[in-house]
Amino acid sequence: MAVGKHSGRAFGGRTRTEALVAGVAAAVLMVLVPALAAGGEPAPEPAPAKGPFPVGRAVYDLGDRAFNPGAPYEGRSEIAGVVHYPVAPGSDGPVRGRHPLIVMQHGQWATCADRGAQNALVKAERALALAEKAGDEARAAAQQKIIDRMSDRLWAWPCGAGIPALPSSSGYDYLAGRLARQGFVVVSMGANGINATSAGQADSVYQARAALINEHLKLWRRLDAGEGPLKGGIEEPGTGRSVGAAFAGRLDLRNVGTLGHSMGGGGVMQQVSDARHGDWPTGVRIRAALGLAPTATWENEPVTKVPLAVLWGTCDQVNTGEYVKWNKGGNKAPLHGITLTGGNHNYFNTQWSPGSGQVAGANDAIPGERRGRCVSQDGGNQQHPGLDEATQRRIATGYTVAFFRRYLLGDTSQQALLTGRKELPGVPDVVKVEYVKPH
Repeated sequence: MAVGKHSGRAFGGRTRTEALVAGVAAAVLMVLVPALAAGGEPAPEPAPAKGPFPVGRAVYDLGDRAFNPGAPYEGRSEIAGVVHYPVAPGSDGPVRGRHPLIVMQHGQWATCADRGAQNALVKAERALALAEKAGDEARAAAQQKIIDRMSDRLWAWPCGAGIPALPSSSGYDYLAGRLARQGFVVVSMGANGINATSAGQADSVYQARAALINEHLKLWRRLDAGEGPLKGGIEEPGTGRSVGAAFAGRLDLRNVGTLGHSMGGGGVMQQVSDARHGDWPTGVRIRAALGLAPTATWENEPVTKVPLAVLWGTCDQVNTGEYVKWNKGGNKAPLHGITLTGGNHNYFNTQWSPGSGQVAGANDAIPGERRGRCVSQDGGNQQHPGLDEATQRRIATGYTVAFFRRYLLGDTSQQALLTGRKELPGVPDVVKVEYVKPH
């Protein structure tokens, strides 16, 4: 993987917007998951116009060190986000009505797209391996110093002059766009500052991640009231045109979903855990939470009162989908465990995947004995056919959209999919669903 000392491999009374459900429920999964082309290759993605709503994309950035999680966490992070939303015809703003809000958080990854540092790091790692094999301690020590320096550059925050930030928050645009077409406002937040100042999976890291989620929710609550820094701070990329004011009065904040990947998934689980509901901003209600390969080392803060889905792959080196096991038995809300045979950790984020050409992009799965296979990490140590990037994301998209439509829009048309009685159309038969009814 060669992303340095912080490698992702190492860290491992309800309001329903019923008008948005009508007319789109029956066709939603076929829109999102096209059939496989001849030979089993994934078919091209459908044209954006095929979705129920056209989609707008905007961004905001209130500063690289705008957020201070507070004790016990040390370090500051950015307040920045990528926004996807359903656009009203002939308008720059969201369609009429109030829209459920979904907030996303990425996981632990390199923070700076410093290609020079990445290339030097890879070269030094190879040289280190050769020096250790030859028993050359002096050369090994010299290469380790290079590795440490290059890792510091890749994990700096803010990034060095002329070095762009690695946009992990944009790695879920494929998901956010599909969700926005269904009528959701979707925000993917940046967490590079937390990544640069955290090490390992201490409780304080997840508390900081949960606090960052709540901070964004506070800002969106203020925006819905027509005030706060986001009112003039959300802009269209390229044009710089402000669209923030158009969101005032357009959000259903009693109907919020959260989604996190990797350590961002752990942050979501921390934020939605039974013990943390009192930390939610006034007027905000979390109605559904989904983890994409969520990582954490604790199981003493259960998530039993909010519908929860965990989606992960058997060839994921970081996560083994333990959340369903930890929370079932006493769950008062539905639990959905969705396992992808041959899925890995990185492919859920396009920026972390090799197909993007991004710095540090990698397939994290352990290669199997035959090409195209990977070693399962679910205790069986089996050789599973590895999923390609497009197929893994297509499956993730289908289940994610079905999950949030079910619990934020009250759409029960895909209940059979979420309970495993029905398969997702147009994808390989690699999905196993565990459904735990509320107790």
